[in-house]
Amino acid sequence: MSVSNIITTYIPQGLSTKVHGRYIECEISQDQLKTMCESLSRIHGLPLKTMVAKDERKRNGMWNIFYVFGVPNENVYIVPFISIRDSHEFLSMTSVMPSVAFYEREIREFFGLNPIGHPNPGRWLLHNNWPEGVYPLRKDFDVHTRPEEEQRQNVFGELAGEGVFEIPVGPVHAGIIEPGHFRFGMAGEEIISLEPRLGYTHKGIEKLFETLPIDQKIALSERVSGDSSFTHSMAFCMALEELAGVSVPTRGQYLRVIFSELERLVNHIGDVGLILLGTAYTFGSSQGARLRERVMQTHERLTGSRFLRGVNTIGGVTRDVIKSECVRLQEELREIKKEFSEVIGVVDKSIAVFNRLSNTGTLPTQTAKDFGAVGILARGSGIARDARKDFPYAVYDELQFTVATEGSGDVFARFQVRVKEIFSSFSILQDALTQIPDGQHCSKDHIYFTPETFSVSVVEGWRGDIVYFVATDSTGSISRVHVRDASFLNWPLFSYFSPGNVVLDFPLINKSCNLSYSGNDK
Repeated sequence: MSVSNIITTYIPQGLSTKVHGRYIECEISQDQLKTMCESLSRIHGLPLKTMVAKDERKRNGMWNIFYVFGVPNENVYIVPFISIRDSHEFLSMTSVMPSVAFYEREIREFFGLNPIGHPNPGRWLLHNNWPEGVYPLRKDFDVHTRPEEEQRQNVFGELAGEGVFEIPVGPVHAGIIEPGHFRFGMAGEEIISLEPRLGYTHKGIEKLFETLPIDQKIALSERVSGDSSFTHSMAFCMALEELAGVSVPTRGQYLRVIFSELERLVNHIGDVGLILLGTAYTFGSSQGARLRERVMQTHERLTGSRFLRGVNTIGGVTRDVIKSECVRLQEELREIKKEFSEVIGVVDKSIAVFNRLSNTGTLPTQTAKDFGAVGILARGSGIARDARKDFPYAVYDELQFTVATEGSGDVFARFQVRVKEIFSSFSILQDALTQIPDGQHCSKDHIYFTPETFSVSVVEGWRGDIVYFVATDSTGSISRVHVRDASFLNWPLFSYFSPGNVVLDFPLINKSCNLSYSGNDK
């Protein structure tokens, strides 16, 4: 579909547009915002990929808020935006698109812009000890500032009734796990409500992006969520490459697919083991840990990093895989696939595992759609969303694979999606290693970023899609980086698919999603 046809199809008549590259910008008033969001989201079903605020007061005295909608299979983004002057308020679109609820809360916390009409504008990413009235993503906030701490307690929804009580869990948990607080409302053994409170691992990532030199910015992107180091840095580098007009050599694109699928493989195999550990099926859990370690050792041999850090750069990758290593890797993958197949063959025969996973933590398909679920959570509820297909990048459009889905929405469905994706990754890796062409793995183009513009990159991490919005100022310097990890959209859904279960189900539900605290809090 041509850009003009996309504009005619999706944008209401009478609104002016500006096209640059893959982006169709449309400046609208707040009065027009609801009509636009209803048209794009409800009528046409376009996914909101991210929502970003920018402090433009120094340049023109305004705040801008961008709503980035993707057009699947076209790799085009429709970006309506509003400008706010002489005010700190904007209209909440939560009633139109529930998926914007936490974006709006994020903007309120970091910029001090209030979403009027939001049903629950409380904090989500900043800890309660962060003082009111201090907004860290405003341009006049000094990155070296350490605000005075305030001592405030978390305020949770009140529960009442005979036999109703609460159980606080976290933020410190048993074992090596990130901090997060969960407040369970209970009626007997059954969960009737769950409120997650995160923000304990907030690191000021987006503010640091404004100040660090470019090489350190790439290293910073690898640390948004450590187990997704490669896909986060790839998403960031792709956005920078678009801003600089840099083309990645075909070999470099293939290598990005290979490393990305290895990262997906190691995490999915580990999670299959963790889910089985949650059922007390020790055979499966030990085998998952063993096979995960084999893949991680391969990471280290190929790149020098178990987490594939230091591999992505602007223009491609820093590490090549020579022909003999490609052959060796193919053989290793065939062995690991054979062993994994044998493990799953044994697990599939266990009625106890099936009974424990089935009907636990069920996420209805409509709820997943309404709140913009992505990745494993969406595909386990029958929604075939996958950026590798919907917004293809690198050379995924040259490789054959099917988006893995299940319809029941429970832990068993998410377990099965992971298993299917593991086998899909084995297939993608074999094809990519066979088809990879000769040539350079990184371009030598001069790096110069186009001034006064932005780019968006969408990459399918192993949890779900990762979105980077990167903007430049009048000098071509990076002035704004917004990061949206898959966990940001999926964490709020715990409040919707945990009720109806018992507390002992929660660790299993949690493992079936394995969301990132760090990626959410950033």
